[in-house]
Amino acid sequence: MKMTKAPVYYALAQAQFNPVAAMAKYVDDIQDILRREGYTLFEPQEITQLQFVGAAGQAPTKPEVMQVTNWLISKADRTAGFILGPSSLAYHTTHYETRNEFLPELVQGLHAVHKVVSLEHISRLGLRYLDAVIPVEGEQVSQYFADGLQGVSFGAKPRYAMSESIFETETGPLVKSGTLVARVYRATSPLGYPPDLIPHGLQPMPRFQRSDTISHAVIDTDHFVEGTIPIDFEQIKAQLASLHTGIKQSFEATITPHAEEVWR
Repeated sequence: MKMTKAPVYYALAQAQFNPVAAMAKYVDDIQDILRREGYTLFEPQEITQLQFVGAAGQAPTKPEVMQVTNWLISKADRTAGFILGPSSLAYHTTHYETRNEFLPELVQGLHAVHKVVSLEHISRLGLRYLDAVIPVEGEQVSQYFADGLQGVSFGAKPRYAMSESIFETETGPLVKSGTLVARVYRATSPLGYPPDLIPHGLQPMPRFQRSDTISHAVIDTDHFVEGTIPIDFEQIKAQLASLHTGIKQSFEATITPHAEEVWR
């Protein structure tokens, strides 16, 4: 059942594939296909990465700063879009509706990339969701979480708390075993994003544009599979649906019936 006040404020679906060193040569053709599908904004993005390198046969020890180019291909209203890199494609949105609208978009994007560069395989497929737990006036964050996630309490004023659990999951049909990482952050601060998950190029949904200091929590759920995944779009779609099922199960185990009622 769709929640009318769903707490999802950012969702990302990503596929990593065999590196395409000449991706910059192909990006115009990929962008043109996605532009015709409604993704009309095009913005190159330079990212600085720290990579550790070492001599052959030795552990990497020397850090090197590298500049990597990604390309943001987004809708004109900046509610959703693609992040294309030399070895990955992600679809992300700050205006999530349901999985039925969300998951097919990554597959559509992969169609475009494969048509232009002829991908050999996918090496990683994953979904990640951020849910904002912002209590209504007069309530506490604790009312929204299951008993095992209440944390330590001894009378002092809490500033920040984080819990993390990692699970091995059963998935399918292409890769039978996945990894699910479930994190919960609790803080008194403006609502934000983890440093590795910034919605570049997108605008938040108005009700999540919170710059004021509030007591809140973020449910951060990451579910992925790794392996040599063939380019079979129907099977990839089924694999994404399987990953979503795991995220849904984790989310439902995290929250209380009260939270469901508030968000319904």
